[in-house]
Amino acid sequence: MYFLGIDTSNYTTSAAIYDSENKVVVHKKMLLPVKQGECGLRQSDAVFHHVQQLPKVIDELFSDFHGDITAVGVSAKPRDVEGSYMPCFTVGQGTAKILSQVLNLPLYEFSHQNGHIAAALYSSKHTELVGKKFLAFHVSGGTTESVIVKPHDENIFQVELVGKTLDLNAGQLIDRIGVMLGLGFPCGRELEKLALKSSANIKAKVTLKDTDCCLSGIENICRKAFSEGTSREDVSLMCLKYVEKAVSGMCERILSKYGEMPVIFAGGVMSDKIIRDSLSAKFNAYFAEPEFSADNAGGTAFLTYLKHKIWVQGF
Repeated sequence: MYFLGIDTSNYTTSAAIYDSENKVVVHKKMLLPVKQGECGLRQSDAVFHHVQQLPKVIDELFSDFHGDITAVGVSAKPRDVEGSYMPCFTVGQGTAKILSQVLNLPLYEFSHQNGHIAAALYSSKHTELVGKKFLAFHVSGGTTESVIVKPHDENIFQVELVGKTLDLNAGQLIDRIGVMLGLGFPCGRELEKLALKSSANIKAKVTLKDTDCCLSGIENICRKAFSEGTSREDVSLMCLKYVEKAVSGMCERILSKYGEMPVIFAGGVMSDKIIRDSLSAKFNAYFAEPEFSADNAGGTAFLTYLKHKIWVQGF
């Protein structure tokens, strides 16, 4: 059976099909266009671009597909909390509703965050954690959070927020520093390339409040260093080392407070090699593969399969 997932996040239009027999996800996506020198888009512009791009993404996804879709799933909101809303998700939600009605298929709605968690479990080949308790980090341009994940009949996952940023998100920080250095948005990949050229010995010290972090001060540190003549390569490494230190500190405090459990890292920032290698050395953790780290509908398609299996097939 084949399961369609759709996700229209703040910066990526994506659609995916999960093949339950072969356990394979095929996904297509397009970044939303952001002008050089800018750090993001207004929601009205994001909605406009999703409306333009989603038909193209779905057309490309189905160009080589031969089969019948069993159910449709979509990211309908950022997080599974009351009042969680972002206009850009309505584009995917509306399209998914139309497809389910026209094709007479079940429609399942999920949060974007749960899609990230599912994409990490699938791509890291640790789907055995579905139905178990684990700690998940979702670190991106729109979110820097850690949640304890437990089984949930309706949403597959029930998440409890246990750590967060108190100001900037990690991806926002990386993009702001990248734009300052003249890189194109989103800046993560190019910032990593610059950082890998640096041999600077960065000693990062971050601000943590219980299990939460503060990242705005890191932006000030990087801007000051650059204005005083520090190279682009060293500033890039500085930014990433500070982000890693903050996430690492949060993880240590959460595991100390709530007890040992498996740890999953998801979100676009977690695809960075410098951050990933350092966290891997400190924790027995699992990471989403790079193509499943940034926003994508692969996790939503996999969640659609899981929910259909539980609610329709009864197991």
